[in-house]
Amino acid sequence: MSPITPPLARRLDGLKSSAIRDLLKLTARADVISLAGGLPDQQLMPRDRIARAAESALADRARLQYTESAGWGPLRDVLSARESARLGRPVPLEEVFVTHGSQQALSLLAEVLLDPGALVVVEDPAYVGALQVFRAVGARIVTVPLDAEGMRTDALAELLDRGDCPALVHTVSNFHNPRGVTMSPRRRRELAALADRYGFWVIEDDPYGELWFDQPSPEPIASYSPNVIRLSSVSKTLAPTLRVGWMIAPNAVCRGVELLKQGADLCGSALTQQIAADLLADTDWLVAHVDKIRQVYGERAGVLVGRLRERLGDRLVTTEAAGGMFVWADFTDGTDTVDLLPHAVEFGVAYVPGAAFAVSGAHRNSMRLCFTTSEAATLQEAADRLARAVAR
Repeated sequence: MSPITPPLARRLDGLKSSAIRDLLKLTARADVISLAGGLPDQQLMPRDRIARAAESALADRARLQYTESAGWGPLRDVLSARESARLGRPVPLEEVFVTHGSQQALSLLAEVLLDPGALVVVEDPAYVGALQVFRAVGARIVTVPLDAEGMRTDALAELLDRGDCPALVHTVSNFHNPRGVTMSPRRRRELAALADRYGFWVIEDDPYGELWFDQPSPEPIASYSPNVIRLSSVSKTLAPTLRVGWMIAPNAVCRGVELLKQGADLCGSALTQQIAADLLADTDWLVAHVDKIRQVYGERAGVLVGRLRERLGDRLVTTEAAGGMFVWADFTDGTDTVDLLPHAVEFGVAYVPGAAFAVSGAHRNSMRLCFTTSEAATLQEAADRLARAVAR
């Protein structure tokens, strides 16, 4: 008699793997220039400085032990000071919570703040990692559009006026993934005011805020309202391998997240958290390091955008890359980027079709391009290959 296979939980019904992760498997050929990934450049990661911090941490055997669920105390002290300066107000230690990357913070927050069927508002196009999290907890997802100033707060206000009040609104406020835009100061204030008026949470997801090229990112939305939960990490400025992220949230939210984190992994790594604390506290070194990343990424973004406009002209409209890691491009002639992709790969270049970021079938004439991991000459060649694929 064959054994009866036990079922999996129904929460997995309808969940899909990240289209971007799946695409990376298909474009791993050495002859393909991949603009599809969302990875920082490993050549800019401070390996030697991390090694020194690790050696210092390992001198104390206590760093091999469990740490607090909310994060290693000295790291939380450093983050409290940094976020207080960023927000322009004191951030008490109990409102700082360290997680295994900011994605874990997003996942734990979804469980703390959302009941099954709760309404969540996301931007369109949306950050794929947020969609996965909200779908996993059974949320009902509604989108509001983006433009050059970020989230359309007027569209959100219309939604609220109709009586559709969300449990939370998610936004990637700086150098949006995938759209590349930054929310204007006016809209930040408007979003905060709506959160206060209607009583919903805002998750301000900000992994790219320090990667500005010409001028610093605007004041965080969390500066304007206690209903805003702010997320960030060291993955884009130091190294993803450290898996150090954090959230700034009211004490009650942090304590709810703490209960769930204890059930998920007890605590993070005291070792990598001490390494992160060492690097973040070394202010002069950190400023020079991040300045170097900004310079390199800014040059690469300019090269890619310039070459695309040179080769494709008014057939393609791109965002102005003012920071972050991505350029969003829209074909004006009806080119379907899902259909174009296999031809592009034949010509040796890959991107992420815009449809991968859509909640319901939109953005088929758009694509996301990552400029961080290739040097200028390679980016020029990538744009040339894409133009040849489009011509075909």
